[in-house]
Amino acid sequence: MADRYRHSLRIRYGECDMQGVVFNANYMAYVDDAVDTWMRDRLGHFEDGGFDFMLKKATFEWDGPATFGDTLDLDLSVSRWGSTSFDVSVDGTAGGKPVFDATIVYVSVVPKKNTPTPVPAEVREALSR
Repeated sequence: MADRYRHSLRIRYGECDMQGVVFNANYMAYVDDAVDTWMRDRLGHFEDGGFDFMLKKATFEWDGPATFGDTLDLDLSVSRWGSTSFDVSVDGTAGGKPVFDATIVYVSVVPKKNTPTPVPAEVREALSR
């Protein structure tokens, strides 16, 4: 199993409802930003190297709310490798309390053509350390 990558962010007022709880749709935006940051940290400008990826499926399960002012910690790792796809598992916590778990299925694609292609070995290696 790969080491987990941690991405943290502070919940802002405008991301919450009147009760101070994060709107559900914002969790997908947080995950998307965390995955992009992780990819660029490990792979640099991956599009220039002939790799890109697209979301195929996202599954979320909530355990409790994140609220205004919380620091949301997202721990990411690849949980499955396919030939042209891979799953990213995301555990979201705030103050050590579980907020959500997500599994995101991505498909490796040819940049600017968006056609499926095998996940390059260097991508597997970079995301598995």
